[in-house]
Amino acid sequence: MATTRQTLAAAVVAALPLLSMTVTTPVLAQNHPRAARLAPRIDGFNVDEVRRLEPGTELNFELYGTPGGYATLRIDGATRNLTMTETSPGTYQGTYTIGTHDRIGPASTVTANLRANDMVTTRLLAESIVRGPDRVDRTASNMPHVDRFDVRGSDDLGPGNELKFTVHGTPGAKVEVQIAGTRGIFFLPEVRPGEYSGLYTIRRGDQIAPDAPVTATIRANGRYSTASLGQPLIAGGNGQGIRPPGSQPRVARYCTNCATVEAVNVVQVGGDGNYLGTGAGAVVGGLIGNQVGSGSGRTAATVAGAVGGAIAGREIERNAHTSQRYEVVVRYANGATQTIPYENNPGFRVGDRVKVSDGVLIRD
Repeated sequence: MATTRQTLAAAVVAALPLLSMTVTTPVLAQNHPRAARLAPRIDGFNVDEVRRLEPGTELNFELYGTPGGYATLRIDGATRNLTMTETSPGTYQGTYTIGTHDRIGPASTVTANLRANDMVTTRLLAESIVRGPDRVDRTASNMPHVDRFDVRGSDDLGPGNELKFTVHGTPGAKVEVQIAGTRGIFFLPEVRPGEYSGLYTIRRGDQIAPDAPVTATIRANGRYSTASLGQPLIAGGNGQGIRPPGSQPRVARYCTNCATVEAVNVVQVGGDGNYLGTGAGAVVGGLIGNQVGSGSGRTAATVAGAVGGAIAGREIERNAHTSQRYEVVVRYANGATQTIPYENNPGFRVGDRVKVSDGVLIRD
């Protein structure tokens, strides 16, 4: 019995370092320089507002953030939590049906948790779950306001490109931005008192037009105000800030098929000698070889002449079919290149501005 106890004690002592490593590993991982890249993020969190909060009412939530995570949310006054489903990479959706025992009110806060890479991030819902009035009284002293709403546009509105939005307004508020052609909303952090700024990375599936409507909502003191962006999303906007009421948005023109001639290459295309040219050369070469020497020497000369004549005939035939073709290399504004082949000299020079239409170059 004493031996057994000593063995168990030794095993426990030996396992203590392993238990210590297990406990401290997550802490060390969070302090690692790569922890910021591994930490999950929530880019947007919104709800379809409803008119009344009563049993049977469905609350539909959407959350956008790190893909491959585990998303849950908690509603104050609810009897249970809601687990959200990842319907597409980085997009989580869930519906909470209000029950008879729930005590959810217009002021109930909603908290979302997103777990990924053994870490959790949290976001509070910035909007009310109950639909507010259609008109907002801007004369109230505690009404939040937007003084300026700007964007640093992108040359290309394709996936992976970034749009930087900046809002100046009431300090200590929450600002969210919604772009037509995208799903959900995203938030702008307050970088300085009253200044909110952040980047939106265009995702696959977004359909953003250069003049797409963009709205910013600022929330504080239980109230909110909205402003519309008065600039196109393509780089080089008019810089007018908030769009005046009733004005038409400026349409940014962006030529997707405009390019510049970068090179004009001449390509030599040689034809292969056919059997007629090869055979004719062999006959002529054999006849000439037959006139040389006598006996076995004449035979050898005849064979050599036939072989040499066949080679010469093939080269003559190939040279007769050699032709020139042209390749025009153009470069688009986004850096992509394309090569357009031509049978004859197209007459373009390096530096010419052109448009590409169905594989044909047109002078711009």
